Parts: sequence; structure tokens; C-alpha cells
Amino acid sequence: MPLPTLSDVHVNRPLTNISIAMIQDDNNFVAQKVFPNIPVSKQSDAYFTYDNAYWNKDEMQLRAPATESHGNGWKIDANSTYFARVWAFHKDIDDQIRANADSPLNLDTEATKYCTLKALLKREKIFATNYMTGGVWTRDWDGVAAGPIGNQVLQWNDAASTPIEDVWDAKEDMLELTGFEPNVMVLGYPVYKALINHPDTVDRVKYGNTSGVAMIDLNELAQLFKVDKVLVMRGIENTAVEGAAGVNAFIGGKVAGLFYVPPSPGLMTPSAGYTFSWTGFLGAGPAGNRIKRFRMEQLSSDRVEIEIACDLKLISAGLGAFWASVVA
Repeated sequence: MPLPTLSDVHVNRPLTNISIAMIQDDNNFVAQKVFPNIPVSKQSDAYFTYDNAYWNKDEMQLRAPATESHGNGWKIDANSTYFARVWAFHKDIDDQIRANADSPLNLDTEATKYCTLKALLKREKIFATNYMTGGVWTRDWDGVAAGPIGNQVLQWNDAASTPIEDVWDAKEDMLELTGFEPNVMVLGYPVYKALINHPDTVDRVKYGNTSGVAMIDLNELAQLFKVDKVLVMRGIENTAVEGAAGVNAFIGGKVAGLFYVPPSPGLMTPSAGYTFSWTGFLGAGPAGNRIKRFRMEQLSSDRVEIEIACDLKLISAGLGAFWASVVA
């Protein structure tokens, strides 16, 4: 063995120009991109809801000379409310750990990123629970492997399925039910994968592409379904218990949603959903979020803490459509 050995002439130390942390990109999450955000100064309050049945009736009548015109009005529900619950998470940085940390570790920056990701995960989970699940929307279908009946469709990973017709049927149903045509589509990643590889989708794009190459992206899907945007839920969650090997799964999963969303919120402005963000929560940002760093002397630690205060609220069940298990 040659002397000196490799271990004699070099002691491994952490590199200062690289470290590895598989932190999900913010763009993986859609919860803040689908429905309009409503900044609110109070944690809870009420808002008015108009009954659209009164607005869509043809009630004009012929008027004889010297008689009154026919008139009517509309109902308003003043009982709709929101409540912005507060979710919180923290990471403590112990003085001993801080004093002993090697370069390039930056514990404050790392703790901030760590807490921010926890908040993104929580908001995405709430979005999935409130909106991307069965039994929420007026139009609700289940994907099946064969023989669809009733409120079922053939799963879109099957080449014999008809996803384009299924979506357009939902658009037609919503327009007839509410007078509004859906303009935002949300897909779980497995559904996105199935749609961009479906032969019907590929053929539509291929024959409309002058280059002769069927390049299917989100803009192509939006044009195909005539919606303003298509969003893909790419976020993942580790569902394993702490200390066990990671078991990651898509938060969105095998689902698809179709919604009417107004360009901007306002008076007498309907939407499938609204996000009420409590900006009056002492320093909270426009999404009802705030992050703090403060001393925990009794623990000899600095604490980095994040909070989100919001209510992802269903506004109109008629302005949404949903497909569960729409791929195998």
C-alpha cells in the first residue's frame, strides 16, 4: 500500500458551494392560482348571495293601456359566511446547533424554506379536500374501467374513452344550469399525463399544427377545451410516519375539475370558489400568511414560525364539475 494513504492527506469536509435539498418548486402547487383571493380585515364575516333562479326567469308581460306593468324582485341570502382558521408551524434553531454548524449551512434560511413548504403543502391539501373531491359539485362523475353507466365515464387512459366529449358535455351542462361557461381546468398529474397522450387529443393537436409535430402542452389543452387556463397539481406529500422511508403520493391524484372563475372578484360577481384571506391578522400578507423569527430563551433557541389564515370557500356548487378516479 502506498504511503501516505488518501485518508492521510485529505479529511472530508462539507463542500461550501453545493448542498442537496429536494425542496418542491412553488409552481407545483395550484391552491393560490385557481380561485380569486379576497383580502378580509376580520377573521369571520358574512356576505350576500343572490338567488339566480329569480334572475333567469322570463317574466315580462303584455301591458294594456292604462294598466300597471308586471313586476317582481329577487331573494338575497345574508347567511353565507366565511371563517379564516389559523394554521401554524415552527422550526426551532438551538444555540448549540447554530454554534456548531459548518459552512455552507444557513439555518435561518433553511428553516424559512422548510416552514414555507409546510404552508404550501397544507394549503394544497385544504384545496384538494374542499374542491377536488366527490360530492361537492353539482356535476360529478366517476371514472370506471369498463361499461360506464349513469354518472360514470370510461377512464381517460383508455384509448376508447372520450375525454374531449366528456369535458364539453360538462361545459354544456354548466352553461345550461347557470348561464356561465367554465373557464379553468385543474388536473391531477396522472390525468394530465393521460390527456396529453390520448389518441383523440394527439390527433386534434396534430392536425391543427402547421409544423406537423404534435407538441401538447398546457396551452394546447386550454385551446382544445376552450378554457382560459389549465393547471396541473404536481405537488407531492410524504404520507409515511416520521422516521420511516418516504412514501410520496400526488396530492391531486387521479382527478379533474372544471370551474367558472371570474377575471376578478367584485360585487354581484359569481365564482365556483373564493379564498378569503385574513390580511387583518397583524402583519399578514395578501394571502393571509405571515412568518416570524423570535427568541425562545427558555429553550435557548431561535424560532422561525409560519402561519396562514384563510378559508378556501365553496361559493356555488353549480359552477364546478368534477371527475374522480378518471384514470386507472
